[in-house]
Amino acid sequence: MAVIIGRKQEQKELRRLYASDEAEMVVVYGRRRVGKTYLVNQTFGEGSFTFKVTGLHQKNISVQLENFDQALREYSGDSALPHSKNWMEAFTSLKQYLGKTEQEGKRLLFFDELPWMDTKGSNFLTALEWFWNGWGCAQDNIMLIICGSATNWIINKLFKHKGGLYNRAGSKMFLNPFTLSETEQYLRKQGFELEHYDIAQIYMIMGGIPYYLKQLEPDRTLSDNIDNCFFRKNGKLWDEFDNLYETLFSNAEIYTKIVEALAGKQVGLTRDEIISVAKLPDNGKLTTALGNLEKCGFIRAYHYYGRAAKTRTFQLSDFYTLFYYRFIKDNYADDEHFWTHMIDNPRKVQWLGYSFEQLIKNHIEQVKKALGIGSVLSEQSSWHIEKRKLTDEQLHGAQIDLLIDRRDRFINICESKFYGGEFTIQKDYSMNLRNKVEAFRSATGTKKTLVPTMITSFGVKRNMYSSYIQQQVILDDLFE
Repeated sequence: MAVIIGRKQEQKELRRLYASDEAEMVVVYGRRRVGKTYLVNQTFGEGSFTFKVTGLHQKNISVQLENFDQALREYSGDSALPHSKNWMEAFTSLKQYLGKTEQEGKRLLFFDELPWMDTKGSNFLTALEWFWNGWGCAQDNIMLIICGSATNWIINKLFKHKGGLYNRAGSKMFLNPFTLSETEQYLRKQGFELEHYDIAQIYMIMGGIPYYLKQLEPDRTLSDNIDNCFFRKNGKLWDEFDNLYETLFSNAEIYTKIVEALAGKQVGLTRDEIISVAKLPDNGKLTTALGNLEKCGFIRAYHYYGRAAKTRTFQLSDFYTLFYYRFIKDNYADDEHFWTHMIDNPRKVQWLGYSFEQLIKNHIEQVKKALGIGSVLSEQSSWHIEKRKLTDEQLHGAQIDLLIDRRDRFINICESKFYGGEFTIQKDYSMNLRNKVEAFRSATGTKKTLVPTMITSFGVKRNMYSSYIQQQVILDDLFE
C-alpha cells in the first residue's frame, strides 16, 4: 500500500470510525483533484470494500442505475441480478446483498462522487434516506463513506437540508489542498529535487492539488513543465478550468462570473462590487455561490481593520484559477512555450507578488510560528486609506495587505516580497513603508505597538534602511 503524504488526521479519524461498535456515516468532500478517493482507497485498501460504486458525471438516471447494478453484480457475484427500475429497487437489492454477507469488522460501503447519482427527478436522496435511516444506521457493523466533489450538493443536501439525512454523518471531513511542506514531500516522492523558491512557484500555479502536481515530470525544467501542462496544444491540464467548475457546482456560470470578476481585482471586491462588476442579481443564489466558493477555498472573505465585521471583502485565493485568468485563458496554444518566454515579463512579476501574498495567507500559522507568536490569539485583516481622509498633510494614502492584530497588544504590519535573492530596501521603499505605519497609527488612533515586518523569499539585505524592519519571515519558514 502506498504511503500517503499528509492526511494523518483524516486517516486517524477514518480508522477510529471503522473501529467503533456502531454504524457510521462519514462524508469526505472537497474540490476536484484534491485526493478524496485516493485517501479512502489507501486508508482501507482496495480489497476491503463490501460495496463500492462511483457516480457518473452528467449521466441520466437509467445510466446511473445500470452503473449501480453492475457494481452490485460484481461485488455480490450474482450476474443474474435484475435491472433496477428506480433507486428504491436499487437500494433494496443492496440491502438484500448486505444482509447475506458475513465478514470480520465493518462492512465498508463507499459511494464515490455520490452527488452525481442524484439526477433531476430521480428521488435518489429519498431512497438513500430510506436505506440508511430505515436499516443501515441500525447495523452496528456497517460504515458508509460518502465522497463528492460537488461541494454545494454535499453542503445543501446533507449538511443543511432538514431532511432524513440531516446531522446523520458522524464525521464531516473537508479535504484541504497540500501545504507547502506536504507539496515538497510529494514532489520529492515523485523524484524532484527542487529548492523552496521553485516549489513555491509551482504552488502559486497549481496550489497543493495532488493531481496537478502528479502531471509534472522530473526530467523537465520548471518552465517546460508548465508549458507542457497548460500551454501546449492538448496539454495535460489545458481544459481543466471548465471541468473543475462544472463538476464542483451546479449552475457553474454564476461561480465563474464571480471568480472572473475577482481575478481582475487584486484587493478584492465587496458583495455590492461583485454584483456590479459581474452583472449578477442580488439574491439568494449569489449568497449561496459566495458561501460555497469560500467553503471550497476558491475565495477568501476578510475584513478591513476598523470596519464592521459584517462588511466583508472577497478575494480570489485559488491559485490555479488566478493563474488561469492571468495567463491561460487568452493564450492557450498561441505560444506553446509561453511560460518559458515569460521569464522577465512584468506581468509575471506582478502575478508572483500577488500570489505570494495569497501563499502567505494560506500559511498564516507558519508565519505566526516564525514570529514566535504561535500561541498568541490574533486576527488577520487588511487596511487602506486615501490621502484625503488623513488629517496629517505630511502623510500619503496607504494600503496594508496583511495586519496581524495580536492579543498581546502588538500589531505586525506585514510587507511581502517574492524575490530571487535577498531583498534590498532602498530609500523610496523605506519611506513608503514608514508612511504606511504612520498613516495607520494616525488614522486608527491605535495604542498598540506597531511592528514593521517583512516576509520575503531569502530575507532582507542589511543596509542603512533595513534596521527599520523589526521582524522577518523567510520562505523556508513557510515550509515548517
